[in-house]
Amino acid sequence: MSKTVAIYARVSTDGQTTDNQLLELRGVADRMGWTIEGEYIDHGISGSKGRDQRPQFDRLFKGAVRKRFDVVMAWSVDRLGRSLQDLTAFLSEIHAKSVDLYLHQQGIDTTTPAGKALFGMLSVFSEFERALIRERVNAGLKRAREQGKQLGRPKVGDEVEQAIRGLRGQGMGIRKIAGELGVGVSVVQRVVKAG
Repeated sequence: MSKTVAIYARVSTDGQTTDNQLLELRGVADRMGWTIEGEYIDHGISGSKGRDQRPQFDRLFKGAVRKRFDVVMAWSVDRLGRSLQDLTAFLSEIHAKSVDLYLHQQGIDTTTPAGKALFGMLSVFSEFERALIRERVNAGLKRAREQGKQLGRPKVGDEVEQAIRGLRGQGMGIRKIAGELGVGVSVVQRVVKAG
């Protein structure tokens, strides 16, 4: 029996491309005799972002809930996300609608009990990897603070802050002030907010 599939592809930065993911997944669908209902592609969005911050993943999810296709295809588990809780919820929701999952890199097909178990293990490792990355970043920030390095954006001088307050007092808009003084909008907002 022929299945209808949806392909999901994602890259974390705008400099990356989903071309390789799509090429492989289209080839698999063709070899299996599956019909591609649609391709859902998120560019430049981290897998740690929730569904609400990944518009194409959200569309895919809603399509699965409406049973517009039989199988969701993705290159690998980390393309779907890095949070175990989110991945488990996604799998549970699509399975409740009898929509299966095919993950190319891991060779997972959740129509089988072994595929479901393997998916669960891979989700755990994906979340573990994210926790390790977060731990390394925090350790680096701590070391930088201990070495006396200033973190964050550089502060603007007192003269610039006074100029911002003066122009704002004259009724000038935040964007116009930023352009006039050659600083970022966020700098003007911070100074205005601080009073």
